[in-house]
Amino acid sequence: MTPERLVIDGPAGGLEAIVEDTASAGPSCAVICHPHPQMGGTMGNKVVTTIGRALRDNGIPTLRFNFRGVGTSAGTFDRGIGETADADAAASWGAGRWPGRSLVIAGFSFGGYVAWRLALQRAARCLITVAPAIQLMEGSPSVPPCPWFIVQGDSDDVVDPAAVSARVNALNPKPRLVLLPGVGHFFHGRLQELRDAVSDAVRSG
Repeated sequence: MTPERLVIDGPAGGLEAIVEDTASAGPSCAVICHPHPQMGGTMGNKVVTTIGRALRDNGIPTLRFNFRGVGTSAGTFDRGIGETADADAAASWGAGRWPGRSLVIAGFSFGGYVAWRLALQRAARCLITVAPAIQLMEGSPSVPPCPWFIVQGDSDDVVDPAAVSARVNALNPKPRLVLLPGVGHFFHGRLQELRDAVSDAVRSG
């Protein structure tokens, strides 16, 4: 299906977005959140697009969008708070585009933190976080009321794999952690393994 570029309404103004539909109608739709806006993160990030491809392989249409202040999206960086509101607006738009479908929330790095925040406040089929910014979750014992899958490389030099494992072990119920050996933060040369892990997660959730 041809990607559709559009602007959706966000709390700080228009949000640049890309919708990619699937050939057949399934029971779910997905919103995907990108890495840190102040570190070059955009909806075009290769990990984000790989997550989207894996979801569409499983019949789930996707909505990627640029957080406030990124690309042509209005607004300025807001430390995850405003970005969560942006993601919530994206989820509301998706609910209108694909009525009656359950929501899959996904995110990479900082986007994983935002996706987690969104899953705490919005009903979802499952949450998929890839190398999530676990340090931003410190101090909160909250587990979203949906299945939570974490995909993490054990050679990540941005997000500490040991901290992710410790966080998972401290939670109840525990998220399902998939630890990929020899994989760094940006999954260089290992995107197929990421794609397979996301596909397995969404089939399980």
